[in-house]
Amino acid sequence: MMSHWIVAPIILPALVGSFVLLTLRHDLLLQRVAGLAGTAGLVFLALVLWAGTAGGAIESYELGSWPAPFGIVLVADRLAALMVLLTAVLGLMVLAYVTASGWDGRGRHFHALYQFQLMGLMGAMLTGDIFNLFVFFEILLIASYGLMIHAGGRMRLRAGVQYVVVNLAGSTLFLFALGAIYGIFGTLNMADMAVRVGQLPEGDIALLRVSAALLVLVFLLKGGLVPLHFWMPNTYALAPAPVAALFAIMTKVGAYSVIRVYTLVFPPEAAGTGTMVADILMPFALVTLALGALGVLAGGTLGRVTAFSALASMGTLFAAVAGFDPEAIAAALYYLIHSTLAGAALFLVVDQVRARRGTSALVPRAPMAGTGLVASAYFAAAIAVAGMPPLSGFMGKLMVLDALRDHGAWVWVWSVVLVGSLVIVVGFARAGSVLFWKAHDGATPAAAPAEPVDRPDPAATSGWAMAALALPLVGVLALTAFAGPVHGQMRAIAAQLGDRAAYVAAVLGPEAGAGLATLTPDEDQ
Repeated sequence: MMSHWIVAPIILPALVGSFVLLTLRHDLLLQRVAGLAGTAGLVFLALVLWAGTAGGAIESYELGSWPAPFGIVLVADRLAALMVLLTAVLGLMVLAYVTASGWDGRGRHFHALYQFQLMGLMGAMLTGDIFNLFVFFEILLIASYGLMIHAGGRMRLRAGVQYVVVNLAGSTLFLFALGAIYGIFGTLNMADMAVRVGQLPEGDIALLRVSAALLVLVFLLKGGLVPLHFWMPNTYALAPAPVAALFAIMTKVGAYSVIRVYTLVFPPEAAGTGTMVADILMPFALVTLALGALGVLAGGTLGRVTAFSALASMGTLFAAVAGFDPEAIAAALYYLIHSTLAGAALFLVVDQVRARRGTSALVPRAPMAGTGLVASAYFAAAIAVAGMPPLSGFMGKLMVLDALRDHGAWVWVWSVVLVGSLVIVVGFARAGSVLFWKAHDGATPAAAPAEPVDRPDPAATSGWAMAALALPLVGVLALTAFAGPVHGQMRAIAAQLGDRAAYVAAVLGPEAGAGLATLTPDEDQ
């Protein structure tokens, strides 16, 4: 019964997006109704999947009844269900803000593109086949291209072209990696690869390492890690702020892919790869965190400050993932939820500042309308993103530091995380003082536009828009209040990831799972 629900989170947004595009494209009100109803339905489906996997069950769905590894298979375990639920909830929050603020009326086909992006995200979380991970990457990226340049503008279009070119290069690299992997394994089903990785002849080990390295480079590009981060600051800073809020989950797909592939197919005890991936991830993650913190301090516009804070959060997340043990993965997943909600809230604050001030440039101007309310939202979101107590950012970073205290590079991890957090606090304090404090000095110098100037819309500053902005902040507060139970769930997810045999048995059958379970680390190597 449960298995038939697995495909629903992919089918629903595909149907809603197609319906909106074909029949409702000339009626914005009906597009809004269909979009909100479809996304609310997606949240319901995500809750069903979460409830079905909460007890530890792993369910698979074979499209067309073609058995794995020959057919396309979708797999729902605790990790996939968590990512689907987080994506659906964030999607509904952002869409509520988009509708309340009138952003969907500033360009064409917003709601159709939004649904197709949700479809791509859901497919990437649920697929059990690494080729279809590539396919769903392309679906969500094609939709994101359109969302990125929504409302137009020269600067936004230029950033969009850079975004397209970089991601096309990443897609090409992904195809090279897939070709090499298929040449080694003769399959792209992840469960089948997990079985075969311990049976490869010695002569294939060198190519296996190359393939694993190529694949991790693709995921680092999607996640925005140094040195493949250069597309991310401009994309996030120049995209429509509500779209950037949804993009807060898109970079997490890179982290999800690393966790999925490198705990299932290339775990640390696997032949050939060993700790190679962890050794690549940790230094890049720490450099990314440091660079993001410096970008927050450099400022320029609140949009760029927020974009660089998102880059720093990806550095922290990947540093935790690089631990590749249950405690580190549990801490990474808690921090992933926090950084997604807090980052989305901060991007929505950026939109409010632009709507009320005309720009988010960090120069003193006349006080904006509703300064107190926007300043309060900024204060709460900035505290959460920077990792100051008592909100979930502080708890998330504390979990990461605690999980990595026995890591060989723990001194570097603690130093970069703590110093980086301090620098981010200073950067946010500087930005907030310019926007909300120095504004009352009455100085209003003209500033050259450093970001797209969108035509004003009174709906953007309405009470409904502010209420929608509060939704991700409420999520941050809930994550803080229930930190213990949530962390317990994350530990259960991490423990399930360590049971590769259960995943293989759910996809390929009990015999394959039992065969994997009998392999000892010595036999794997």
